Amino acid sequence: MISPKYNPAEVEDKWYAHWMDKRYFHSEPDERPAYSIVIPPPNVTGVLHMGHMLNNTIQDILIRKARMDGKNACWVPGTDHASIATEAKVVKMLREKGIKKGDLTREQFLAYAWEWKEKYGGIILEQLQKLGASCDWERTAFTMDEVRSDAVIKVFVDLYKKGKLYRGNRMVNWDPEAKTVLSNEEVLYSLEQSKLFHVKYKIEGSEEYLVVATTRPETIPGDTAVAVHPDDPRYAHLEGKRVIVPVIGRSIPIIKDAYVDMEFGTGALKVTPAHDVNDYEIGNRHNLAVIDVFNEDGTMSADATIYLGEDRFVVRKKFVKDLEAADCIIKIEDYQNNVGRSERTNAVIEPRLSLQWYVDMKALSTPAAEAVASDEVEFFPKNQKNIYRHWMENIKDWCISRQLWWGHRIPAYYFNGDVFVAETIDEAYNEAKSKYVDLKIEDLHQDEDVLDTWFSSWLWPISVFDGFKDRKELDYYYPTSVLVTGWDIIFLWVARMVMAGYEWEHKRPFDHVYFTGMVRDKQRRKMSKSLGNSPDALKLIEDFGADGVRFGMLLSSPAGGDLLFDEKLVEQGRNFCNKIWNALRLVDGWETDENVTISEGEMLAYHWMVNKMNALATDIDKNFKEYRLSEALMSIYSFVWSDFCSWYLEMVKPNFGEKISIQSRENTIQIFSEICSLMHPFMPFVTEEIWHQLKNGNQDGDCIISTFPKPAPYDQVLIDRVEQAKDIITNIRDVRNKNGIKMKDELDVLMIKSDRAQALVNQSGWSEICIKLGNLRSIQLSDDESLKGIGFISGTEKCVVILQQEINLEAELEEKIKELEYQRGFVASVQAKLSNERFVSGAPEVVVAKEKAKLADGMERIRILEDDIRRLQN
Repeated sequence: MISPKYNPAEVEDKWYAHWMDKRYFHSEPDERPAYSIVIPPPNVTGVLHMGHMLNNTIQDILIRKARMDGKNACWVPGTDHASIATEAKVVKMLREKGIKKGDLTREQFLAYAWEWKEKYGGIILEQLQKLGASCDWERTAFTMDEVRSDAVIKVFVDLYKKGKLYRGNRMVNWDPEAKTVLSNEEVLYSLEQSKLFHVKYKIEGSEEYLVVATTRPETIPGDTAVAVHPDDPRYAHLEGKRVIVPVIGRSIPIIKDAYVDMEFGTGALKVTPAHDVNDYEIGNRHNLAVIDVFNEDGTMSADATIYLGEDRFVVRKKFVKDLEAADCIIKIEDYQNNVGRSERTNAVIEPRLSLQWYVDMKALSTPAAEAVASDEVEFFPKNQKNIYRHWMENIKDWCISRQLWWGHRIPAYYFNGDVFVAETIDEAYNEAKSKYVDLKIEDLHQDEDVLDTWFSSWLWPISVFDGFKDRKELDYYYPTSVLVTGWDIIFLWVARMVMAGYEWEHKRPFDHVYFTGMVRDKQRRKMSKSLGNSPDALKLIEDFGADGVRFGMLLSSPAGGDLLFDEKLVEQGRNFCNKIWNALRLVDGWETDENVTISEGEMLAYHWMVNKMNALATDIDKNFKEYRLSEALMSIYSFVWSDFCSWYLEMVKPNFGEKISIQSRENTIQIFSEICSLMHPFMPFVTEEIWHQLKNGNQDGDCIISTFPKPAPYDQVLIDRVEQAKDIITNIRDVRNKNGIKMKDELDVLMIKSDRAQALVNQSGWSEICIKLGNLRSIQLSDDESLKGIGFISGTEKCVVILQQEINLEAELEEKIKELEYQRGFVASVQAKLSNERFVSGAPEVVVAKEKAKLADGMERIRILEDDIRRLQN
């Protein structure tokens, strides 16, 4: 007995356990073609959010279809160690226990970090299972596990020995909250409301002063010059002069440098080499001193000489008061400027001079740039190619060292100012001994820093298959088939993976990259906790079922565009599950009788469904190739809801109290089973349950490994004839509604004779379908165009519903005139298109032919309507 209501929770747990038990998700290299996807590893700190739901739903759809296509589908899951985010979580946990990081040794801290990771790090992967993700969980990787760690260290050493990785003292992006350097790609810039302070710098030995505009008065203690443009006539007389740093009282030179913008502010620029990238370059050109006024946590340093240990933003307010007290402020203006913030902590980034490790990106970028330009790595949507190209053309070296403990410790060992880079301390020691004969291994000191998290992630498509040690799996699964990711990490991750692929494998890491859009609310705002507009992903699954959520995510997500999430679409997904569940219950309730033979109408309905499914499979295949998954799902939804449930089942279901032929029921189960296969990648749980209910528990395999319907030839003429039957039935129902005729009252319908009308009624089973669904006594041909009744046009065929009651001629005439106006407008639009030479010469022949057919049909409808109007007016 089938349950009267579909119960997602019960069904989902049952089938996911079954799939796992059967090891359907597991893959090993064999003779089949591989189809591989590597998951964008979520942070171990993460919990399932809407972005994960979209991204992983898409990956699961692709991997499930590949599995059903007979490919060896392998979806590798894993998590990212997320240095900054995880270290922050562990520090917070320790603080709550009354422990300070500074009181621990590195080893003690890492013990706590691993403990935290083991407790919380797998949560998000367990949550993905609730969504139905069919990952090969036996392959679960972690960016800091032994295999991935070995790969990271090996790559660092390899790049260093090739001269593509170096250590340099340069200006970096410093995160004072995380107390670490960040790469350019980890800094997010946005316009913020600030103040522009116009400050007086007194010229030494004079009452004259220069006015300098700055948004950062707290850095004034670090000024080592004031610069003016060499061609600025306002300051020509100050050559060789010096100014006094306000409040601080130190004398600094006035210098000339072409970098200064004469139009900005007063044309005079304070130069603070320790706290601005451009100022640092000016300082190098003029051999200026570098005074770092900040500690690593953004408080004032001893070199600042004032407000020692106080926060930089607190000091900004205090120092402005000092400037005002010294009569050094001319004016303060409201001002908008671009402020960089840490992607992880949201702290305002501080430019800082620091000795760090860098990758020479120009040495790696050329093959990666060419691969995307030539579509060797193909992007979907294509517009992301331009963004990628622009970044590659302006690429900067990648700062890869981070001042943290959680992460891959840099394999560089120091002694006496020399650095020895090696995979192990023993190898470094052997190398160092060639220079320092009496050296002891304990004399070597390993670099305290760890590597940027992305330095492990860029190796992911290789390292998940242990590609740096064992080629067997890599040669089979690599390049991977597709990467599904957000466009926001195109530089942080995608571009770097392409570079790594060509550097170590000399080929692309993936064939395709499908960029998903951002998940936004209906007001186009990015979803975030602070706005309170981000639904609880697991609660959505609990309320609407995983299939309903997957449906809603996909339907609100056009290819590559932002997803405007609306819970009503998830509700629509749940309703869709209920719709097909009710269809199952209807079919299950049909009783068969071996003495009942299948009718011509039922056979036509079956052949219509088969051909319609073949046409649909062709359309879906094209959409999959273009990653238009939302469009594919919409086509399936429309077909199942309308064609199958609303029309086909009505065409074949037995009348009340009657039984159905065995053949017709078997045909219906066959179609329903194919629908399950077609829907399975999108909505795996409900389809698996219905698949088995249709088979009555027979061991006929599982839906998950059934064959996905493939494109096949289809009879468009037959499809069109049944579609016209549907249109005629719809028009007859409309006549009933408008004239108050009950459905139980049988009607006669006449079609004005034409070649096309003749072909319709000659089609075996066609009239039977019209009679059954329209509740007609008959549908026949007639030569008499002046028949009395209510007429309508279906395609180019005129039909008349014969009525025994009085017809409202005035209302009928008004409706015909409205329809004529519409048809004239339609014909005019087609004529305009066909009169456009560019369209006719540029469009494919089949498209032009369709437009000409539309024009001919439209002209015929106009002729019939004009005849009807003349008849009604006489």
